[in-house]
Amino acid sequence: MKPSEIREFTNKEIEERLDTEQAHLIQLKLNHAVSPLDNPNKINAARKNVARLKTELNMRLKQGKDKENQ
Repeated sequence: MKPSEIREFTNKEIEERLDTEQAHLIQLKLNHAVSPLDNPNKINAARKNVARLKTELNMRLKQGKDKENQ
């Protein structure tokens, strides 16, 4: 998922997508612990997607607070 795609989402959509991605990451880790994944880079990609979503959400929340303080 590209950052430009994430910017088009609303805050609620980002939160929902974040929950989904975190669940997906946990599932990948569990599956990998039981039997090795065909492509373990999927774990890295899922982790980066979670980080991108969190980054965008935190930036939006921070911008909202900055506007309130002015």
